[in-house]
Amino acid sequence: MNIKNVYILDDRAILYLNGEDTKEFLQNLISNDINKVSDTNTCFTSLLSPQGKFLYEFIIIKHKSGYLIDCEKSQVDGLFKQLSIYKLRSKVEILNLSNEFVVAAFSYEKFLNFDEAQDIAGFTLKYREDPILLDPRNKQLGARLIINLEKLYLSLKKLELLDSNIKDYYSFSHKLGIVPKDFNKLQNKLFGIECNYEELNGIDFKKGCYVGEFVSRNNTSEKKRLFPSHKFIGCEKGNKTMKDLCNYLEVSLSTDNSAAADFEGNLDRNLFKKVNSGVMSVIPGNLLGTKTRDGYVILLDDLLKESHIKFDSDMFGIYLPKDEILKRRNYEWFVRSNKVQILSGNAILSKMFTLSYSN
Repeated sequence: MNIKNVYILDDRAILYLNGEDTKEFLQNLISNDINKVSDTNTCFTSLLSPQGKFLYEFIIIKHKSGYLIDCEKSQVDGLFKQLSIYKLRSKVEILNLSNEFVVAAFSYEKFLNFDEAQDIAGFTLKYREDPILLDPRNKQLGARLIINLEKLYLSLKKLELLDSNIKDYYSFSHKLGIVPKDFNKLQNKLFGIECNYEELNGIDFKKGCYVGEFVSRNNTSEKKRLFPSHKFIGCEKGNKTMKDLCNYLEVSLSTDNSAAADFEGNLDRNLFKKVNSGVMSVIPGNLLGTKTRDGYVILLDDLLKESHIKFDSDMFGIYLPKDEILKRRNYEWFVRSNKVQILSGNAILSKMFTLSYSN
């Protein structure tokens, strides 16, 4: 990218979120950690569906008392609507400033010429009150200036930057492995990790509250479905959603005399509501061994057969329902088997155990 060139990204749009609940509101929705965003740091993030699938991606920039969102113009109306739905009674104002602000991109080398600049992806400085940030996805993609349209060309003249063909910018972006546009086609089709968000600094696995996707024990229909479940749940230390859940459990345990199955069903329904309201995220079943890469449910029967299962290459574990194994007579052979017998067996589960031992 030429140090003298600037690219006016007229296919980008700007939202502005402001209000006393804005930080907490965004923290409960995005895949990254809003605490990373400050006057000197910007982050790339995404908004995922309750099932963990991609909906929108954008860059968040701290600006004055609120946050600017730099997103694709073709997605701005949908993102605005989605954020408005989640807002409910939160004290958050959402403004579409796309007709007032514009995004201009220029080279990494030009950014480093600024006195305050630091060679860190996401580093942000101010140019006459307007934010300039080193792209948080990959610093080699250069800097972005978020500026009022009325000040744009005077500022570019003072910065000695020449308006250049936007196609050159996107060609360079593709060479870096970053696809910055036309994401509408991917909505609800890919999980966040399949969008390379980890490599693009767009996801924080230490933040938030999350649940795993499992077959409900109360689901007796022939066609099994996966739902958020208490069988796999976690959060960052001090997470407010988890504190609320613990309070709910304390009250429920002291007042609810239902059978265990009914109690667990009520708990899972509570988790389902939290996921749908955006305060909890779902770790998809294909990562937990409860769903194949094609989206089919994996049952215990499948694991104890010899038939091939299309596990996801990113799977990091397999869920074994202990209670089901102990209760069903079909699996007594498994319970009574020793380590050597299990590892030498032909069942898929035996092969997965053997594979884990070899690694």
